[in-house]
Amino acid sequence: MSAPVRFPRFFVTSPGPCPYLPGRTERKVFTELNGNHADELNEALGRIGFRRSQNVAYRPSCPDCKACVSVRVRTDAFRPNATQRRILRRNADLVVSACRPWSTTEQYDLLSRYLSSRHPDGGMANMDDVDYADMVEHSPVRSQVIEYRTSPRFGRIGELVGACLTDQQSDGMSMIYSFYNPEIAGRSGLGNFIIMDHILRAKAAGLPYVYLGYWVNGAERMHYKTRYRPLERLGPDGWECFDPDAEVLLNRP
Repeated sequence: MSAPVRFPRFFVTSPGPCPYLPGRTERKVFTELNGNHADELNEALGRIGFRRSQNVAYRPSCPDCKACVSVRVRTDAFRPNATQRRILRRNADLVVSACRPWSTTEQYDLLSRYLSSRHPDGGMANMDDVDYADMVEHSPVRSQVIEYRTSPRFGRIGELVGACLTDQQSDGMSMIYSFYNPEIAGRSGLGNFIIMDHILRAKAAGLPYVYLGYWVNGAERMHYKTRYRPLERLGPDGWECFDPDAEVLLNRP
């Protein structure tokens, strides 16, 4: 006899300061991902706007704000623009490897450098190596760390310059968290390259989407997600294509 299906229990966090929009509060609804059906549950929740963090799936549930919008890129129709093509050419020599979700000292050192440079006051700024290991290794779903290295020299493995914790789904790839060396010479646009590499990898594998998480209308540090077109957002009637530029103008005070 098969085991009975257990429906997830959802919980709501207490309101706290919004990390994206000053003066606003955030609240999240979340559930635990575990058991034999964690992959299926994670995918189903992802299609209705949830994101994964370790063994938890969550999404914003703010009563007075709808600025956080789930977005994904349609890989079949993605065409890099002139700037993006230059970034692809500039970083075409990088060696890309899909690794099992196991943390390394090299990855953690790169993450620390990235956070110190780009997000010194962010919520992850005080993450230690144990926290990082928890983020990478405590995954109840199919995940991998995609590493980006310079070319090998003198028989030695190349320098790790970027990495991304990525979930593998039946309809695409979900980028959980990416980080890179923001100061390496000649590698401007490395963060954009990592996203485009995911889009092109998913397209080559016949996967229709790359999930980018939340775009926050009005948050400048989330604007980069609008560079990848065509972009779909999750609305009241499901996923739909939209023009982020028109959306920003529409909501500009």
